[in-house]
Amino acid sequence: MSKKASIIGGGVIGGGWAARFLLNGWDVAVFDPDPQSQRKIGEVIDNARRSLPSLYDRRLPDEGTLTFTDDLAEAVSGADWVQESVPERLDLKHKVLADLTKFAPETTVIGSSTSGFKPSELTAKGARVIVAHPFNPVYLLPLIELVGDAGETARAAEVLRTVGMYPLTVRKEIDAHIADRFLEAVWREALWLVKDGVATTEEIDEAIRMGFGLRWAQMGLFETYRVAGGEAGMKHFMAQFGPALEWPWTKLMDVPEFTEELVDLIAGQSDDQSGHMSIRELERLRDDNLVGMMRALKKSGSGAGGVIGTHEATLALPEGGELPVTVDRQIPQTWTDYNGHMNETHYLEAASLATDRFMELIGADADYIASGKSFFTAETHIRNLDELKAGERIVVRTQLLKAEGKKMHLFHFIEDGEGKLAATMETLQLHVDLTSRRTCDPEPAVAAKLAEIAKAQEGLPFPDGAGRFVGQKRA
Repeated sequence: MSKKASIIGGGVIGGGWAARFLLNGWDVAVFDPDPQSQRKIGEVIDNARRSLPSLYDRRLPDEGTLTFTDDLAEAVSGADWVQESVPERLDLKHKVLADLTKFAPETTVIGSSTSGFKPSELTAKGARVIVAHPFNPVYLLPLIELVGDAGETARAAEVLRTVGMYPLTVRKEIDAHIADRFLEAVWREALWLVKDGVATTEEIDEAIRMGFGLRWAQMGLFETYRVAGGEAGMKHFMAQFGPALEWPWTKLMDVPEFTEELVDLIAGQSDDQSGHMSIRELERLRDDNLVGMMRALKKSGSGAGGVIGTHEATLALPEGGELPVTVDRQIPQTWTDYNGHMNETHYLEAASLATDRFMELIGADADYIASGKSFFTAETHIRNLDELKAGERIVVRTQLLKAEGKKMHLFHFIEDGEGKLAATMETLQLHVDLTSRRTCDPEPAVAAKLAEIAKAQEGLPFPDGAGRFVGQKRA
């Protein structure tokens, strides 16, 4: 049975929440009096459809149903999760949260997206709510800061993990929680640098994205400084740079006067820096870059990449009948080239993922490889039969042509989401002892599983294109 999320207040954050739940198979009901809410949320969801599935090597669940309503009670009826994302005005939040507490089922988690208010402030008039503070874009960035009742935050954390998010429970309530306190500190110092003519908005952005921003994305603050301390470690780093705290280098306790002149200066420099691109173009550039970085982190299991890998492991591949489904996913932007379609490198990657999955099916999984045995690729042949483009679904089905001694001969059918054949990849795999780096027979359990699959598929026709060579004329 589908779960239901109710999003109260659209906009960028509410739309991001809607997209996160919707693309993970939840039904979503949106309440927002803004007459433009459907358009705005629709644009956010379009961005999410383009980017979120690209993080994964497995297909996300089928989308839930999206509805809009102007009746708050209807919006939250039967909801498993309610997320309030109205403007940061405490009086408005009190009013909305009182209604949500009244109308939502008692078992429903009610979260507030507030970036600054504490739970004690939100619940001062009796509302049942916790802080569930996200980061934009909510459909891509996994962090959610949870603050409030221990039982409710624990329940919320369980739900958030099922939609690929990283719940961070804040130990004590404090204004702006954790992350936004850092952001405000950096923001204050940046305003001073611009006001004093030390740097432009572009130069400040370059200082972040060309340097410490890249380090922070994968190691955070303290682990970065631990590495900076070298072999002597964190104590050495603290001893070396601790005295700088008394100089100081920054103006974090001071705030520049927020004048029209400062606003105009920053806005003008920002226009010079990025005014040639629309907000939608900037959002898509941001999302494409985030997907690329997060997929890189996924390979090492670092930071946000570890969250993606954990969530991906819960996404089951569908049953494929006689031909097992070994890949089912969306084609990411990074798999396309200057011709606007999937590059041959990534046809090979898709087939390689299919081979990996087939190995898991026969018992040659991570534990088997760790024991010192695996398969090496000896030969491949790809046929490109049709175009595949970013955002399209790709499904790979695998036929075992032969399993004989050390050899495993596979044929991958690469199809689009409608089942149309787009490419094939034939591969010969050799079983190898990883210690000697020489071929050897597979372990009995793996050999038995190969024999079982070969028996199950023996009635299948020999695939068209199998055994072909480059340049061979078609019959």
